[in-house]
Amino acid sequence: MSLKSRDLALTAAAAAYNKKALDIIILELGELTVIADYFVICSGESTTQVRTIAEAIEQDIARIGITPVGREGIRFSHWVLLDYGDVIIHIFEKETRAYYCLEKLWMDAKAIEYHEDKPGVGGKDKRAVHS
Repeated sequence: MSLKSRDLALTAAAAAYNKKALDIIILELGELTVIADYFVICSGESTTQVRTIAEAIEQDIARIGITPVGREGIRFSHWVLLDYGDVIIHIFEKETRAYYCLEKLWMDAKAIEYHEDKPGVGGKDKRAVHS
């Protein structure tokens, strides 16, 4: 089963959200580079949380039969990169994210912020919102 790149990025963002990742953002890169269609960028408060977020993303995407092409940084977990071809996921420890600031490097990319909306009845619904 194959997912479109956008759906894969949203699946990764949802998995990160479920592990309390901070400042989740999806950058649309398709018109800017051939590297990837999307970057998913998020942060964790500690290396333990970064590792947990990465593992959750891998598990959720593996359930639909997709495994990463590449995986870097798990050992120290200051910056974990999961490469799914058209979607590259960056999970940073907060301080490391501030240092590298990928969002500024790709400031021409269209950003999709991932956050929580609260519908009336039934609790919380997670949605991607263009900004």
